[in-house]
Amino acid sequence: MIVLAVLCAVLGAASNAVGTAFQRKAASTVARGGGLRLLAALVRRPAWVIGILGVMGAALFQALALVNGPMALVQPLFILELPFALLIAAPLLHRRMPTEAWWAVAGVVTGLAMVLAAAAPSGTRNQASMERWVPVLAISLGAMAVAVVLAHPARSAPFRAAALAAAAALGNALTAALMKSATGRLADAGLPAFLTAWQTYGFAAVGVGALLLLENALQAGPLVASQPALTIGDASASLLLGVALFGEEIRTGWWLLPELAGALLILWGVLRLTRVVPHIIKPGQQGARSGRAGGACQ
Repeated sequence: MIVLAVLCAVLGAASNAVGTAFQRKAASTVARGGGLRLLAALVRRPAWVIGILGVMGAALFQALALVNGPMALVQPLFILELPFALLIAAPLLHRRMPTEAWWAVAGVVTGLAMVLAAAAPSGTRNQASMERWVPVLAISLGAMAVAVVLAHPARSAPFRAAALAAAAALGNALTAALMKSATGRLADAGLPAFLTAWQTYGFAAVGVGALLLLENALQAGPLVASQPALTIGDASASLLLGVALFGEEIRTGWWLLPELAGALLILWGVLRLTRVVPHIIKPGQQGARSGRAGGACQ
C-alpha cells in the first residue's frame, strides 16, 4: 500500500507538471487576451488538451495516493512537481536548463528524500471524528483569513505574495485532508457515501478558494517570495494535518536533525529554482498553478 501511495504521488506530481508545461506551451502560441475568445483558441491546441488531461490525471493520482497511504507521506512528495515542471518545460519551450537549475533540482530531490527517510510517516486511517475536524477547520480557515488580512495593499509586494501563498498552502493541505476522507468513503462504502459526505463538497469549495488565493499571490509579488511559502507551507501543513486528523506518526527525537537539514535543503533548492524560472519561461507566460496543489513554472 505504501509503495502504491508513493508511486501514485510521484505520478501525480509528474502529471500535474506535464499539465502545467503543456498549458504554457499552448498559451505561448495564441494571441494575448482573455475570456471566451482565449478559451476558444486554446481548445483547438493539442498541447492545451494534453495539459488539461495532465491536470485531470494529477487529481486522480493524488486521490489514489491519499487513499492508499498517509497524508504526511503523500503530500510532501508533490514538491517534486516543481523540478518535474521545469525539466519538462525547458525542452518543450526550447529553453536550456542552466547548471544552477540542475544543482537546485538535485537539492530539492535530496532534501525531500532526507525528510521522508528520517520522518518515516506511517498511518492507515482515512477518517477522523468531528471532534478532530472542528478545531482543525477552525484553525486552518482562521489562519488563512489572518494571512489574507495581513496581505493588504499597504504591505510590500514580497510580503503580500508570501502571505497569500501561505494561505494558499494551508488551503491546499486542507483540501488534501478533505479529499483523503472523501475518497476513503468512496473506497469503503461506494459512490452514495461519497456523494453524501460533507468532505466531498468541502474539498471542492476549499480547493477553489486555495486556487484563487494562489492566483492573487502570483500577481501580488515576485515568485521568489510566493513559491517557497507555497512549497514548504503545503508540505508542512499537510504533515501536521495528517498527525492531527488521522493519527499519523512521524519520528521525532534526534531524527528531527536530518528532517530539519532536509527541509533547509529543499528550501535552498526551491529558492534557486525560482531564480532560474524567468530564464526558462517567457515573460507573460507565468500564470496560476494548475489543478492540485502543485504548480511550478508559474
